Amino acid sequence: MGNSTDERAEKLRMWAMGCHLASLACYVGIPFGNIIGPLIVWLVGREQYPEIEHHGKESLNFQISLTIYSLIAGLLCFVFIGFILLPIILIFGIIQVVLASIEASKGNPYTYPHSIRFVR
Repeated sequence: MGNSTDERAEKLRMWAMGCHLASLACYVGIPFGNIIGPLIVWLVGREQYPEIEHHGKESLNFQISLTIYSLIAGLLCFVFIGFILLPIILIFGIIQVVLASIEASKGNPYTYPHSIRFVR
């Protein structure tokens, strides 16, 4: 009986990590993959593992926020400050996804900093 509990916990951690790592889909050329990836993992996984609700919402909210920040930085490229901000935002996003994935692999919840709560 303990083995099936351990197996379920492992699968839960994998789904939670998937919620965060799926956002990297945008870096392999999938338009808005940073939003679509976590959304798909969250919607599919939450039926079997309701505990990933937190990870799915956090990842989705952060990726939507990051997209908005990137669009604003892109517009600010016209006044040159965007050329500095855009790489900082992208690097910050990758670092946060890695940190969130590590915490999810440990079974811990993670709250992204500077994230607007669109999905509650």
